[in-house]
Amino acid sequence: MKLITKKHLPRRTFLKSAGVTVGLPFLDAMVPAFAQASAPPKRFVGVWHPHGVAPGYWSPTTEGADFEFSYVTKPIEKLRDYVTLISGLDIPECYSTEEEPGGNHARGAAIFSGARPRRNAVAPYLGVTIDQLIAQEFGRDTILSSIQLGVEDAGNYGNCNWGYNCAYTNSMSWISPTEPLPTEINPRVAFERLFGTGGSTEERRRGRTLDASILDSVADKIPELKRELGNSDQVRMDSYLENIRELERRIQIALNNGVEEPTEEVPFGIPQDKDIHFRLMFDLIALAFEGDITRSATMMLGRDLSGFNFPASGSTGAWHGSSHHGDKPDNIANYAKMNRYHYSIVAEFLHKLHDMPEGDGNVLDHSLMYMGSNMGNSHRHAHEKIPVALVGKIDGTFQGNRHILFPDNTEKHANMLLSLLHLYGIERESIGGSTHLLPIA
Repeated sequence: MKLITKKHLPRRTFLKSAGVTVGLPFLDAMVPAFAQASAPPKRFVGVWHPHGVAPGYWSPTTEGADFEFSYVTKPIEKLRDYVTLISGLDIPECYSTEEEPGGNHARGAAIFSGARPRRNAVAPYLGVTIDQLIAQEFGRDTILSSIQLGVEDAGNYGNCNWGYNCAYTNSMSWISPTEPLPTEINPRVAFERLFGTGGSTEERRRGRTLDASILDSVADKIPELKRELGNSDQVRMDSYLENIRELERRIQIALNNGVEEPTEEVPFGIPQDKDIHFRLMFDLIALAFEGDITRSATMMLGRDLSGFNFPASGSTGAWHGSSHHGDKPDNIANYAKMNRYHYSIVAEFLHKLHDMPEGDGNVLDHSLMYMGSNMGNSHRHAHEKIPVALVGKIDGTFQGNRHILFPDNTEKHANMLLSLLHLYGIERESIGGSTHLLPIA
């Protein structure tokens, strides 16, 4: 009888040196001999975009399976079997009231919490967001329980809009009702959060001038690890490590041609090119998922009232200004180009997850991206018919190729959040203003 001598590599194996911890992708060697493969981890990424979508350009015209993708969502069509689009949800937690008029742009943080932000410029109060509830459940054994990324500096603090604290527009991720998590916009700082830094600020600054990789400090450990791996695992490791080096190189190029920050505490620049900035931040999330560094992430494409413009989209004008299209056809068509551009950037990220092998499938099989906004028609500050895109299969079972339509705005967005938590096995009674589960499983 032939003996099984396969060595088992623990899933939580790292390459470590002083100040550097590199997680590994899922490898065949992590499955013990005679054992069935353990279930890959479940992951979540929440993508926030302000200012709604162009009316008539987002929602598909048919319900159910095999729907026709709209102009805005067309970039994710190749992932049809992973895509669930939901139309007709409203988010009353963002409505203006007689007691609290205005502030429509200040209440966007309800998108991941389902809770109404309290109007208090001194002491903000919201609710725990879905990404943090998932992080609490699935991030216990990872290097980072979660990561929060963006591309637009907070810029404002204290009182921002109609007496609301700026925290509501600076962060979409809240670990408690009173604790928003800061959004990191510097790709180099985010990279070092994922893989470690080591040393003082001056040492890190000096290290940048040496054109060295963070992997150099663990280079002596890589050959030893690879000797324990089979051929397919060695190829996977080489690809993963090369992706780390390539991302470092791209970050370095972007920062050398970026806008320098004025503070000494963060001696790295911010990419001036928004196309590059978007892609770097999404690639960081993809790399973090591949190496199981974190299983929960948020990405803010911009802040509410953003003045960004996106020439690569073919649209003209700044983001917020363009969103106030006056219901004029030409202006709406212009804004739709901007919306489609954002979906094209996200599509690139999703395809990278899909192309990462994991177990019997890929990383997107075990992830879910929720992309949404707190407005539908932003010209009217309407918090009805908000766009909800869900892409991924969570644990391999969440069904895609669906357009779910809730007519007459009879269902609340918070109920969708509650339903997602239950799909992750987090069976809470409520989140924010939720009242019941939706039939989206």
